[in-house]
Amino acid sequence: MRSLPIGVFDSGLGGLTVVREFVRALPGESIVYLGDTARCPYGPRARSEVREFVLQIGAWLSARPVKLIVVACNTATAAGLALAQQAFDVPVIGVVEPGARAAVMATVNRRVGVIGTVGTVDSGAYSRAVRALDAGVTVFSAAAPRFVDFVEAGLRMDESPLEDWISQTADVFIRPSFYEMARDYLDPLKRAGIDTLVLGCTHFPLLSAAIQQVVGPNVRLISSAEETAREVVEALTARGHLAAGGSPDRRFFTTGDAIEFERLGSRVLGFETGRVEEVVLDDLTALLDNALRDQLTRFEGEELSETNPSKED
Repeated sequence: MRSLPIGVFDSGLGGLTVVREFVRALPGESIVYLGDTARCPYGPRARSEVREFVLQIGAWLSARPVKLIVVACNTATAAGLALAQQAFDVPVIGVVEPGARAAVMATVNRRVGVIGTVGTVDSGAYSRAVRALDAGVTVFSAAAPRFVDFVEAGLRMDESPLEDWISQTADVFIRPSFYEMARDYLDPLKRAGIDTLVLGCTHFPLLSAAIQQVVGPNVRLISSAEETAREVVEALTARGHLAAGGSPDRRFFTTGDAIEFERLGSRVLGFETGRVEEVVLDDLTALLDNALRDQLTRFEGEELSETNPSKED
């Protein structure tokens, strides 16, 4: 078990910010990563559809096999983490709870902001996670879907080292069109008096310089990528499943353009991905067998019952 890799997946490139933190915290661990770029972004999709993706990719990773699965996507975590934890035999960790926990620990005035995709914000996952930890903390959420588009476009257009690109994003936001977009998303959270802001999308740490400039120096940013890496370290240590040593094997897969993923992924990671392999979507969808479909149906039925409990006469 200790020698097996950690399985990680995301809707695209954003989850590589989580992998980057894993490599820093767990340099001896092998990793298998799948970026579902052919179906990116997940944010605008229906929750049931995202759950199907989670089951497909979870089944694909489980067959590798892996010792732990990380859902390195806030939208997929919000929609399907509990389902994946029921469906697979290995531990499954998402990115929402670690970020929520860090925010609760960091806030002084107990007013926390969250920005993410439409799917993540509409799910209310961060609000529930924060309330479960401290019911006295108020959460203010805002969907910021165009931030994802900006990151993806910026990575494709700019060939500078990633750290240089990140530092330049603050300057980019001074341009009226970008500043207006950022202000529309973030000013309501500033007016709410937040002192802590969770970057509730794994793309958003790549915009941390720009986001910090807009919200001001008195608001602390929380990266779900860093916090998830800490949780994985704790989980593997507690189970005695940390790698024993040797040379780690890090393999990267995508459902989209493998050559582009290799180029852009290497920039996000800060090291070469090596050859990226393509996963055919039909092969993924075929993994959603009758057993997993039945599990999805039961899960959504139970969720509906909890949301709309029957009333006794």
